[in-house]
Amino acid sequence: MSVKKDASGRRSVQIELQVAGTPEDVWQAIATGPGISSWLMPAEFEERDGKPVVLKLDFGSGGEHRSKVTVWDPPRVFGGETDGLVPGSPSVATEWRIEAQAGGTCVLRIVHSLFASTDDWDEELEYMASGWSAFLRTLQIYLRHFRGRRSTLVKWMVPTAGTEAEVWETLMTASGLKGVAVGDRWQAPTGLPALGGIAEYFSQGPYDALVRLDEPGPGIAAFGTVNMGGPTMVGLNVYLYGDGAAGIAAREAPLWQAWIHERFPASAPTHPE
Repeated sequence: MSVKKDASGRRSVQIELQVAGTPEDVWQAIATGPGISSWLMPAEFEERDGKPVVLKLDFGSGGEHRSKVTVWDPPRVFGGETDGLVPGSPSVATEWRIEAQAGGTCVLRIVHSLFASTDDWDEELEYMASGWSAFLRTLQIYLRHFRGRRSTLVKWMVPTAGTEAEVWETLMTASGLKGVAVGDRWQAPTGLPALGGIAEYFSQGPYDALVRLDEPGPGIAAFGTVNMGGPTMVGLNVYLYGDGAAGIAAREAPLWQAWIHERFPASAPTHPE
């Protein structure tokens, strides 16, 4: 993904995708706390005088990402500004634009930008853009199949030994996803907690897999591995929708946690969030 450079010093990258729903549907998903929490991570807006001023994203384990709201024009444009990914880097502006299309769909454009006189931070912009891959696919699945429904999210991110590719191979084999193609029915192997549905997405750059669940209830399961300069992390996010979601999460989460630690014994003790 190439960085666009303006004479003013503005450097930007753009992501564009088509999603199901009206602009109002899409706005609900990307610009409200419950909506964002249903495909990304737990989120809420701080308000002042009835208007949103800060978006807070909960990464778990005490990590919180705060973004100052700079543009608010529902249901068309939502923008924010946050600190760069590394100390000393310029602040990054992010803008989400919704454009209605024929057939009950919209084009969603996401632009990350910063001002710099050199290309020192171009890699940061490119990294931010590439990091959206699986989450935006999750958003597409959410808007197509679970639009407007709130989720109960159970997620793990644990360190383990091995390269990204090695951990990915272990994860795909152990989960029974190895050899499964998009559109295939997948069922968790015997010995794992009940989980099953239709495979929606696979990627090995970065390493991600998404399954649209119908067992033990409606939802989305996201599997992935990533290395950000330390140990390789193995991740599992399970978004569950519907009235029974909280009960299912309470029952199944301990079983999945036990499975993850059994399969990835080098991981440090952690808990679902």
